[in-house]
Amino acid sequence: MASLPTLRAVWGSAPLFSVGVSVLIQDEAGRVLLQHRGDDGLWGTPGGGLDPGEGFLEAAHRELREETGLECPNLALMGLDEGLVGGPEFYHRYPGGDEVYMVGMRTHGTLPAAALTGARPDDSGETLALAWFGLDDLPPLSANANVASMNVLRARAGLKPLPLLPFPDPPPLSNHLARLRAAVGPRPLFVPGASVLVGNERGRLLLLRHARTGQWVLPGGKLHPGESFRACAHRELHEETGLRAVRLTPVQLLQGPEFRYEDSGIWDSVGVLYRAEEVTGELTLPEGEIAEAQWWTADELKGAELLGLYTRRSVEAWAGQTSPSSRASLRP
Repeated sequence: MASLPTLRAVWGSAPLFSVGVSVLIQDEAGRVLLQHRGDDGLWGTPGGGLDPGEGFLEAAHRELREETGLECPNLALMGLDEGLVGGPEFYHRYPGGDEVYMVGMRTHGTLPAAALTGARPDDSGETLALAWFGLDDLPPLSANANVASMNVLRARAGLKPLPLLPFPDPPPLSNHLARLRAAVGPRPLFVPGASVLVGNERGRLLLLRHARTGQWVLPGGKLHPGESFRACAHRELHEETGLRAVRLTPVQLLQGPEFRYEDSGIWDSVGVLYRAEEVTGELTLPEGEIAEAQWWTADELKGAELLGLYTRRSVEAWAGQTSPSSRASLRP
């Protein structure tokens, strides 16, 4: 992504998405590794923003190395239920006044306590100190992203959640990413969003034909600042189909260099795929954006003109087509 300081030069201090990764490391006693931060003097997990085209796990290893000098061989993405970050509570205002809504994923790994003796943070000043802390004896934490991460670990340990820090109401829904694109030109930008798999009782999948491209897509779209991935999925499902789901279950994270595309600039997708359950309502399409809707069987989908790799991977998740040969059978 264009670096936040570069974006600030044309956007000012108003809210931006900060797409990043948190690195949760625990030792053999269950203590968590925290970093004494140089910007606000509080404590948090190692982590930071993604570089253009970078995957979350790749970024996690890089940030851990930069901020601690450590390597964690078993570092892995957490499951979507525990790992996703996004929503109004992840608002943060930095000491200089810049505002962000943090969006991203958590990773988790383990290291022996003695590994800390070999820690060598870089000289950026981000890390003032590193220390192990018990989950029931945590220091003052920086931002709700860190409070929420500690609550994930505390829930695993059977501890009560910590209260979140106060946060403002999100701004009104707006064409945030379109306005940002107009301001920054064609440089790479992350685009967080959500898509929804809607099946019917006959085992068919709902796809929508995009009016501009003529290709088939899932219901879905881009996040608004302060919106969670799940809230985005609910909103887009209703806006594009008139349908509502009692539950949306996260199925897959679609992110990484293979999900980069160009459309009036370079976009790096950060998408979460949900499965709709207990769907109600009457199928109603918005004028202009969606040309038609159609229910597809798995066999019929092999000949569908699907919009991009993102849609193809989503359809494969629904159809159970995960082998290289079956992936190749879906037309670009």
